[in-house]
Amino acid sequence: RLMAELLAIERQLGRKRKKRWDSRTIDLDILLYGDIVINDLDLEIPHPRLHLRRFVLVPLADLAPDLVHPVLKEPIRDLLARCPREGQEVVRVEGQ
Repeated sequence: RLMAELLAIERQLGRKRKKRWDSRTIDLDILLYGDIVINDLDLEIPHPRLHLRRFVLVPLADLAPDLVHPVLKEPIRDLLARCPREGQEVVRVEGQ
């Protein structure tokens, strides 16, 4: 139900799903939900590539560096430390 709501919001904001890695008007994902793990056809929590994406890990580490990934059993700060930097520059925008 929650995923259906997120998809509806994306549609309302003009997202059109074309190609898988195409640019997006908006992209809403459920990254984590406490320590809950869900592996359904239409929903995976935690997000299966969370630990590989600096644009997710950098702000998450700012908010909750000691939060433990429920599957990998490692804190976010450690996942960020091991996440490749190549091709994943994250630019902090101050005062926005």
